[in-house]
Amino acid sequence: MDLRKIKKLIDLLEESNLTEIEIREGEEAVRLSRLAPAAPTVAPVQVITPAAAPVAPMPMQSPAQAATGGAPKPSDLPAGHVVRAPMVGTYYASPSPDKPAFVTIGQQVKAGDTLAIIEAMKMFNPIETEVGGTVLAIQCESGQPVEFDQPLFVIG
Repeated sequence: MDLRKIKKLIDLLEESNLTEIEIREGEEAVRLSRLAPAAPTVAPVQVITPAAAPVAPMPMQSPAQAATGGAPKPSDLPAGHVVRAPMVGTYYASPSPDKPAFVTIGQQVKAGDTLAIIEAMKMFNPIETEVGGTVLAIQCESGQPVEFDQPLFVIG
């Protein structure tokens, strides 16, 4: 594939809202992708040839999950109301890195209080409790990716 064509594809990717482009011409293939940047940066570019196979990313685990061999099982959680992740995204315990966490273990909360935020597609979604009580457990660390329906908090 011609280098000029690849440069044009890079320009197209940078100018658009696309996060990935893949073009195949006969035996040759070019795949360009960019990560969602936290700050404005030049988009990383990845070129894949037909001989190279894509590698699946490894799921990240917290130290607690690694020690127990995976996600916490319902039996591992303290008794109480479990607040689960309503979406896939990145968990944040505080509104910004220099601010204190929304809640801590042992803190009293009431229905409607914000426990954390989950960033999904550059949108920050507050995670609120539906019940009042004491925060018995926090199952995530700030900056950790979370899955849909993953336990985040236990309120007793």
